[in-house]
Amino acid sequence: MSVSKHTPSSRLPLPAEIESFSESAWIDVVRSMDEVYNELLQYEVVLEHKNAELEESQQFIYSILTSMSDLLVVCDRNAVIEEVNHSLIAFAGRTEQELKGAKLGSLFADESGCTTAKRVISSLTTEPANDIELQFKTRDGGTTPVALNFTPRLSGAGKLLGVVITGRPVGELRRAYHKLREAHEELKRTQQQLLQSEKMASLGKLVAGVAHELNNPISFVLGNVHAMQKYTPRLKRYLDAVHEGVAGAELRALREELRIDRILDDLAPLLAGAVEGSERTRDIVDGLKRFSASDRNENVEFNLAETIERSVHWVTRAAPVNFRVQTEVPKELPVFGSPGQLQQVIINLVQNASDATEGKTDPLLTIGFEPNDERVVILFRDNGPGIAEQELGKIFDPFHTTKPVGKGTGLGLSISYGIVERHGGELSVSNAQGGGALFRLCLPRAKR
Repeated sequence: MSVSKHTPSSRLPLPAEIESFSESAWIDVVRSMDEVYNELLQYEVVLEHKNAELEESQQFIYSILTSMSDLLVVCDRNAVIEEVNHSLIAFAGRTEQELKGAKLGSLFADESGCTTAKRVISSLTTEPANDIELQFKTRDGGTTPVALNFTPRLSGAGKLLGVVITGRPVGELRRAYHKLREAHEELKRTQQQLLQSEKMASLGKLVAGVAHELNNPISFVLGNVHAMQKYTPRLKRYLDAVHEGVAGAELRALREELRIDRILDDLAPLLAGAVEGSERTRDIVDGLKRFSASDRNENVEFNLAETIERSVHWVTRAAPVNFRVQTEVPKELPVFGSPGQLQQVIINLVQNASDATEGKTDPLLTIGFEPNDERVVILFRDNGPGIAEQELGKIFDPFHTTKPVGKGTGLGLSISYGIVERHGGELSVSNAQGGGALFRLCLPRAKR
């Protein structure tokens, strides 16, 4: 048995030395341990916060994946499925365990779908590939087309990690587009019905004036025809005498008795008057047909001055007797568009002026012209009370009217505004200096 020998340098410290070391060092050791412990506590608090945020984020992502109606597939760059959502599980009729780890191609109905998907994935860079239509297997064993969007998943260094694929069955999209198209068509039909209803409402106001307007040429034609009808027996009697070979003196006496020369002199103006009255009637009827017809797509060159003249003539026939219209426009105002629709606009503006000046001792509408090389600008100014400031901004809104209940539909100015806008023009309103409303109709001038 050997006995170890301690050198002076390896001897154990004496109790006095240990006691002196403890007094000077243990306080530092305890303080360091407290600091480490506090750091551990702080780190644990931060870690708990991070874990809570991570759990919240995971819950948020899970809720999104669960609530998504679109199909979702997450694959690696080898087209192996890593994640799916509930919509895809329900659509494919397979469990999550069956889908995860399977090849993306197992979702497709044919080999061409697999080939296309591989080609798209291999060609992905940083930009997605959208609207790739492929045939998917469904839970009932059938197939249906699905519109897919391929979006690359990239690492921080820009390396392709995989792809996120979202899709929606094309059948649903087609049904949605079909419903949207049906709603759009129904809206267009309703708009056209409103346009026609407002046309007929305006036309109803003009019935009395148009009837009076038709009465003049028809009466003219009727009077001329009656005159020619009275001349017919005398002409027949004279022609019979000619055919019977009556002698010259006797025939001359009969000619004088029947006043054949006077009849012959009257025939030309009677026929000319009948033709003129008939043409005037035809023009009035043609104007009515053009006004009431659905000519939405008509686009012809015409003279707006003639349309203004005809519109004013019709409205004033049915307006109060003292309502006056002063027209100060050039004889030629060439524009392109629908004469019937623009006639409706002008009739509406003239009729509104008549309604606005009702009750005044001298109701007046002045239709003026503003010189412009590119546009035809017509000004409609009445001497009525004008339009309240709070009403100016809403004057062209549908169903908005300043007239009493039963006096207006609130559609006239709204439809007029739409018609002018479709013609590439502008319709605006303001209060004129000195009182009254001022409507400004601006249309593109037809180039000649």
